[in-house]
Amino acid sequence: MNRALYAAATGMAAQQQNLETIADNLANSDVAGFKAASTTFTDIASPAGGTLGTAAAGTHVMFTQGKLERSGGPFDLAIDGTGFFAVTDASGRRAFTRDGEFSRAADGTLRSAQGWRLIGVRIPADALSATVTADGVVSTQTANSKKICGRIRLAQFASPEYLESAGGTLFFETKSSGRARFVDPGKSAGPAIKFGMLERSNVTIVEAMMQILAAQRAYEANAKGVQAADEMMRIADNLSRD
Repeated sequence: MNRALYAAATGMAAQQQNLETIADNLANSDVAGFKAASTTFTDIASPAGGTLGTAAAGTHVMFTQGKLERSGGPFDLAIDGTGFFAVTDASGRRAFTRDGEFSRAADGTLRSAQGWRLIGVRIPADALSATVTADGVVSTQTANSKKICGRIRLAQFASPEYLESAGGTLFFETKSSGRARFVDPGKSAGPAIKFGMLERSNVTIVEAMMQILAAQRAYEANAKGVQAADEMMRIADNLSRD
């Protein structure tokens, strides 16, 4: 095996995956609650010792806070701080998200655009408006009175970096992430819920473009390495024939 050729080829493959991850971040830069991913790399060890090349070891999600912006949705929510909204699908499967762009369904539940139901809230049919306080208490105003109709608690994890990502805004707990621990928002030094706001993606366009340029240059450098290794093999083959 030509070690130089293998090292350059594996470098190209790793940078290709890196470019795909960055492109996916950019494509979701306007999605509320989206969290950018970053590719990690590892060395390919030789059985005889040393390093043969580089491989992409996978991606990990970066849970840095996105910018909070005032929105026009009557049921929009944002988390200021750590934690996730807990949601369920029709089968009862539970997931977690930072995307607080909810709307009221016919049964009074608050649902995401994908149909996931926010746990702990049901808006009465006669409600004219709703408000959510920083501590998660949901109240509605009817024609005759004001009612409390639920409380939103936030899920936190010992190791959120090990959550399983599904589509960039939904996450599922894993053995490595630990079980969800529910906390009441609005306490001192803890997370709070912001009603009428959304958390934007934490993707920085300029930074992502710089990452693309760096990955492209690394890919091109490895491509030149492949060409050089191929040329050396060709020369060596010609010399062996002479």
